[in-house]
Amino acid sequence: QVQLVESGGGLVQAGGSLRLSCAASGRSFSRHAMGWFRQAPGKERDFVAAISWSGGDTYYTDSVKGRFTISRDNAKNTVYLQMNSLKPEDTAIYYCAASQLWAGWGTPTEADFGSWGQGTQVTVSS
Repeated sequence: QVQLVESGGGLVQAGGSLRLSCAASGRSFSRHAMGWFRQAPGKERDFVAAISWSGGDTYYTDSVKGRFTISRDNAKNTVYLQMNSLKPEDTAIYYCAASQLWAGWGTPTEADFGSWGQGTQVTVSS
């Protein structure tokens, strides 16, 4: 397993941008697919975006397509989530997760991810 620490959350106005980072410890980072999930107040945790171990495959939930971009730097053991054109409905705690199961196709699920960070709060004001 890898240990994950998210950063970059904060308060932003609607239409603004944030970049989340997730730093991983452990030498097996490059063998893990990585994902971002989010949980809004009173709601279940939902999938946002995922990237394969090589970075060659990405997958997004429909509501963030064209606005969010997931990327990774295996040399730095870090995965990023660039969020543009933010909306109030993007307000949530964002979690980074690592997977040895997701192969780069099909909708990722929470069950595919075995390691999780502690989360970072993103608040978008209207």
